[in-house]
Amino acid sequence: MAFASYTPITCKSAMTRVQGMPFEWSLNPYRGCTAGCAYCYAREYHAKMQRDIGRGFDSQIEVKINFAEVLRAELSSGKRHGSIALGTATDPYQAAEGRYRLTRQSLEALIDHPMPLSIVTKSAMIVRDADLLARLSERSTVRVYFSIGSVDPDVARRAEPLAPAPAKRLEGLRRLRQAGVSAGVLIAPILPGLSDSEESIEAVALAAAANGAGFLHSRLLKLDPHVKDYYFAFLLAEFPTLLESQRALYASGQHADPRYALEIDRRVERVKRRYRFGDDARSGDEQHEPEQMRLSMAS
Repeated sequence: MAFASYTPITCKSAMTRVQGMPFEWSLNPYRGCTAGCAYCYAREYHAKMQRDIGRGFDSQIEVKINFAEVLRAELSSGKRHGSIALGTATDPYQAAEGRYRLTRQSLEALIDHPMPLSIVTKSAMIVRDADLLARLSERSTVRVYFSIGSVDPDVARRAEPLAPAPAKRLEGLRRLRQAGVSAGVLIAPILPGLSDSEESIEAVALAAAANGAGFLHSRLLKLDPHVKDYYFAFLLAEFPTLLESQRALYASGQHADPRYALEIDRRVERVKRRYRFGDDARSGDEQHEPEQMRLSMAS
């Protein structure tokens, strides 16, 4: 793990109101993320704040030390209604959580004031909080999504150099399921030319099924303006033969060519049918689309 610095800050609000999403509120106890993912949508936030979207985003982490206290006050006011997505702009179980435990404290607040909750993470650290997630599940709907774009160790190591390996995430999935927590896999993002083949998607589905995933969803890579530049620089360094094809694929903006995107959707649907993801027969968890998957900036 590369060196990271942690700067304590305070926040005036913990719950951020969102519009046009399948959830009403987002929670982000940290700013920045040590996973180092080359494609991370949240780098765009740093760009808009005129901050370093590269090494600065990966290593200069701001810790909202009063986050759980503010969240508890907001929840107890009774004025917040709807569902919550935890970790829409940062991984709530990145390395900082081991020290500061703000995500765990937030779950404790939600147990006292339940609201439907979804979490997306790349970290098996979430298993530490299986007890709280199980308790919260008795009071409200809880969905945990392990983000696994590829189970190829080489692709993961290069695209997500500081994130836990996919095998670790799958172990976390298995352990959460054993604890009775509703959990599954979000194939995200699917990287054109790297993890978009049907074989790659099926490998993720097979691993998800083998570790008890209750659901499987996907999201194709989306590149906001500053993230696009950063990601293309990554391709130039790591996969230079893909650069020109990716430029063409995203020539019209932040989304891939619609015809290509439709073909990826078809591949995913074929794989989901093959492994019986998409019906209720697997575990009863497949009830709705994951909240974060539809984020216009999600990763």
